[in-house]
Amino acid sequence: MKRVLALLIAPLLSLAALPAQATEWPNGARAAVVLTYDDAATSQLDHAVPALDAAGFKGTFFLSAPKPADIERWRAVAAEGHELGNHTIFHPCSAASFPAPARYTSEAYTVDEMLKEIEQMNVTLTALDGRPTHGMATPCGQSVAGGVDYLEALRAAGLVTYVRGVNVTPADLRADVGTMDPMHVPARGFPVGVTGPQLIDFAEGAQAGGGMAVFLFHGVGGDHLQVSLGAHQALIDWLKAHPDVWVTTLQGALDWAKDHPSTH
Repeated sequence: MKRVLALLIAPLLSLAALPAQATEWPNGARAAVVLTYDDAATSQLDHAVPALDAAGFKGTFFLSAPKPADIERWRAVAAEGHELGNHTIFHPCSAASFPAPARYTSEAYTVDEMLKEIEQMNVTLTALDGRPTHGMATPCGQSVAGGVDYLEALRAAGLVTYVRGVNVTPADLRADVGTMDPMHVPARGFPVGVTGPQLIDFAEGAQAGGGMAVFLFHGVGGDHLQVSLGAHQALIDWLKAHPDVWVTTLQGALDWAKDHPSTH
């Protein structure tokens, strides 16, 4: 009897070890990796875009008030197939988390004012890339205006196709991305000084789990909260060497997962 029970239980244990509800990615890829960059930093144009282009990858860039001198460069980035996303105009975060004039802190906004700013930033983005819709990343990973969470109002308004936040969990790296709430797409940021192996470790988590790893970068080899050129390039090189990991834009990954439901 014990042997029979063991034979019955063993297959169940094997199934439990498999990725739960893993998404079926294109061309047999085991996972998706999305490289996102916030704040329209010039170092992204100088360093991140060339590195992505050299590898044949497309990234997602969330713009907030791009510098006038960089406008034509961002237009060219969009023309090359990279994704431009909404990061508001004035990047309002809580006063405790980000230094800014009082009128540009999230405490000073109402929900209606926040949505109006997002709508106006969409106009700028369409002028740059010609696309009628855009995704969004919340400033500082926060979605509060005047003490009120605005995500449900944003969903109802239909102003963006998705919202990238923060707070990724190990379970997210195994998730069926097609069932993910588009208003709560998790990502992971990294501290200054992060190494290439640490970045690669996050990508390997998705590779093992079958889900999606969304990276959140700011400056690349310059500007604020920067990742070093060496660490960034080490990740790019690892991704280039692992074609079983699909590198795409965030909108591209979400669209694919939605249109190709998991068969698990």
